[in-house]
Amino acid sequence: MDIKSIEIKGGQGKDGSKEQVDSLELKPGEILSIVGPTGCGKTTLINDIELFANRNTPSGRQILINGDPIPAEFSFDPSKHPIALISQHTNFLSDLPVGEFLTIHAKVRGAENIENVVNETIEFANQLTGEAIIKETAMTELSGGQTRSLLIADAVVIGNSPIILLDEIENAGINKTKALELLKKYDKLFVFVTHDPIIALLSDKRIIMKSGAMQKVVVANPEERLAVENLRKMDDIILHFRSIIRAGEELKAEHLNLIKL
Repeated sequence: MDIKSIEIKGGQGKDGSKEQVDSLELKPGEILSIVGPTGCGKTTLINDIELFANRNTPSGRQILINGDPIPAEFSFDPSKHPIALISQHTNFLSDLPVGEFLTIHAKVRGAENIENVVNETIEFANQLTGEAIIKETAMTELSGGQTRSLLIADAVVIGNSPIILLDEIENAGINKTKALELLKKYDKLFVFVTHDPIIALLSDKRIIMKSGAMQKVVVANPEERLAVENLRKMDDIILHFRSIIRAGEELKAEHLNLIKL
């Protein structure tokens, strides 16, 4: 399906009042963040997007693709579904090796040069996680960070889904800055549910949620881009110290002297 736009038409909040955001149009190549405190309705919003809500969910929202409700067959035929959701729940029933798992998916999707596609997917995933993924590792043996990294890479490279929803990837130890740099190279719509300021500020737009309702849409501005640079430095420092601790080293004065914002 050639998706040129997706529109979120507002519904109602938990108290039944009309949402402040009446309509939001998004296009491929954009990154959207959904932000707000725990319990504000962020996950409900991405669920509405994934289900192509048509005023038939508790929120009363409607999701339009290219200006129209999505045809029924797209909702019920997984091979035609244009959305991939990477949730926080990533338990696998399959103990297939990573390479075999990806190969099967690539064949189902009708990919050409399957070996190259599988290698590209693993290479993509390994740029997101600090723990290298190899083809021979069983899917059930992957850590949380490895799993989320692999699923993101799989959705982008093999699934080639035009719309990808990502639920709090910052909780899985993924390199956030690297992830956003890689994702921006693909002409897809990425929607992040996040509490992370770096992801939120690097997004093109962000929806502010409260009491189950969309309150407003903030468009990224130059001042925020400047603020991100300092946040990135802080994040790099945290990643650096995490790698030191993971390696079993003890922190010393010289490590602390490296902190420069």
